[in-house]
Amino acid sequence: MGRHDLRPLRVHQTANQLLTANRISSLPSWHSVLGSIPPAQALVRTQPLQHAERPKPRMIKAKKASKLFQPTNITYKEDKLRRDFFGDHPWELARPRMVLENDGRDYEKNDWSRISQPGRPVTGESVIQRQMWLQENVPNISKAKAYDQARKEFYNLRLQEDVQRRVAKEEALATGAYFHKSTLDVGMELEDKQHDEWNAWAIKEVKEAEQRQNAMYTGQDNDSMDLAADDPETEAGLEEIEGVLPAQGQSALGGARVIPASQGVGYMEDAALDR
Repeated sequence: MGRHDLRPLRVHQTANQLLTANRISSLPSWHSVLGSIPPAQALVRTQPLQHAERPKPRMIKAKKASKLFQPTNITYKEDKLRRDFFGDHPWELARPRMVLENDGRDYEKNDWSRISQPGRPVTGESVIQRQMWLQENVPNISKAKAYDQARKEFYNLRLQEDVQRRVAKEEALATGAYFHKSTLDVGMELEDKQHDEWNAWAIKEVKEAEQRQNAMYTGQDNDSMDLAADDPETEAGLEEIEGVLPAQGQSALGGARVIPASQGVGYMEDAALDR
């Protein structure tokens, strides 16, 4: 059959032959659909259109078959500028943004000779578009200078917005407005609460660990058993038992009788009967 397997193209023909030869009793359910919509006859796909510029086409080598059907990379000039800006200002990505447009042609109404646009909030994309306008319309301006100028204009607008918010809040407080706790205050309270709970748990665990460690030692060290001669408690105890202790050279009298373990039960029974 060569390099290409043509059997999938002949499925409909094979089913008709099997029915004619009485090899199958009825046609499959997909027979009519496959007859109406046969499989494609083209076995080789054409190479997709290359959008990248090729100044020297004779120097380009033929692509490998494994990369023949991969889509072409689509890149824009703004991509590099976005990576630079958001790499320096990562928190700008956390700000909420409006991605909806009115008619899909809003970009044609913007005049990037200034960074602020009517009806559009100032975002990181404003810096990027302003930088591109400066590079394309200001002669002999480098990429770094255009970036710095766009950033300074962006910082000034952000500062103005911050001042306006503070003034508006002060005016509202002066007229009797009440503001709830900010997200930062709520977060700090939750963090303090968790820290206090963890601190109490840690103290409890340390106490239990010390109690378990102390319970492992039932005796005392020999050094702690030594009696000091000049200790008042030691002298008082010796005076109390002085009349009971035998004199030096005299054998001790009295004491408990030692009974072997094998005779202990019988001895106790005899003592009970004598009484």
